Amino acid sequence: MASTPLSIMLKILTHRRDSNSPQSFFFFIPTALALVTSLLILFYISFISKFFTHSHQTHLTFTRSSDFSSFNSTSHKPVNISFLGSMQSFGTGGIGNVQSQRHMELNGKYVNDNAVFHDRDTFMNDYKEMNKSLKIYVYPHQKADPFSNVLLAVDFEPGGNYASESYFKKVLVTSHFTTKDPSSADLFFLPFSIARLRHDPRVGIDGIKDFIKSYIFNISHKYPYWNYSNGADHFYVACHSIGRFAMEKAIDVKINAIQVVCSSSYFVSAYIPHKDASLPQIWPRLGSEPNLAPYKRKKLGFFAGTINSPVREKLLEWWGNDSDIFVHFGRLERSYTEELLDSKFCLHVKGYEVNTARVADALFYGCVPVIIANHYDLPFADILDWKHFSVIVATLDIPLLKKILQGITQQEYLMLHSNVLKGRKHFQWHMSPVDFDAFYMVMYELWLRSSLRLQ
Repeated sequence: MASTPLSIMLKILTHRRDSNSPQSFFFFIPTALALVTSLLILFYISFISKFFTHSHQTHLTFTRSSDFSSFNSTSHKPVNISFLGSMQSFGTGGIGNVQSQRHMELNGKYVNDNAVFHDRDTFMNDYKEMNKSLKIYVYPHQKADPFSNVLLAVDFEPGGNYASESYFKKVLVTSHFTTKDPSSADLFFLPFSIARLRHDPRVGIDGIKDFIKSYIFNISHKYPYWNYSNGADHFYVACHSIGRFAMEKAIDVKINAIQVVCSSSYFVSAYIPHKDASLPQIWPRLGSEPNLAPYKRKKLGFFAGTINSPVREKLLEWWGNDSDIFVHFGRLERSYTEELLDSKFCLHVKGYEVNTARVADALFYGCVPVIIANHYDLPFADILDWKHFSVIVATLDIPLLKKILQGITQQEYLMLHSNVLKGRKHFQWHMSPVDFDAFYMVMYELWLRSSLRLQ
């Protein structure tokens, strides 16, 4: 009779042992357990490999095809469609894990109260409570302070790539969330600006770590509030990538305080998901949001940027000369705005950091963002369900990018585009904050963390 691998292994392990002896019996027990355990481990690995290969698919059910021009769709029957490609998972945080099918009516509108939210009702109820109860104490500084340029809000309207940091502080200090009574505060704001420290010739990049260390030392000796929680109820806001190195000499800030940062990557030790929060990087755009109809967008995909990472090198290698996905690493022939408006999908591709302003740019111009940045803790992921207004592609799947995008049917694209228009208001700053804009969404993230800390 042919020997199986298991029988051969048993013969080897029991070689030269008397099968009638007690020693042989007791030797066999741990051996058999080890074999069974090994088989179970192999079975488990095989099972979860299949699970992770197929579990990141979003299933959408539609009642009928639309009359819009299709990418590749020809079916006019109710269909069950899966997004292609590997979708990077990210934490949904503490505000809901609702899964539901999205249905499309004949008139093209969607029957879905949640739309871009994990759980809209929960969010709305909590939002009202946050708006009513959250109080923040801002450590006070005067214009006469030597570093008032770093510690006080700017006296102009912020702009540029790192505007989110300055916008938040400028809006916060004049909002109803601040309190002069520290005993009533839920959170304490550390008002230093990483971006302005970087450009201050007295500090510069090399001196930021020492500045932060000195600042924490000073407030912890001048005020008692830091010492009550060792900084767990304190937070700072930073959008420049240098911020993730700035706390290396103030380890309690990194470990305990809430870091609201644009460089929100699971992969770096400086960022702690769920304790910290992702700040959207937003380059403020003037005027109202354009509402270009989906069928007027002619290009499948678009990216423009510098080659500053292996991920972008890979994108250029595969799609640099493609006729459907336009990848630009030099001067554009048309304006950036025109390219965004002419594209169905706009690529956000990891550069030096996981974050760029391209996600907010895409949303503002009504282009569906394609996130190609592994380990990116996306902004407001506790609140917003990103898979309903973006496409998330693992960097490993860049060679499949065109297949993934062309595999998204007209119905799926219309739903994504519709939700982009619904969700983009959450990624805009205003000098006078507007309900549900970027400022209020950041405040909600802070309220969530403050509430969880007190539970």
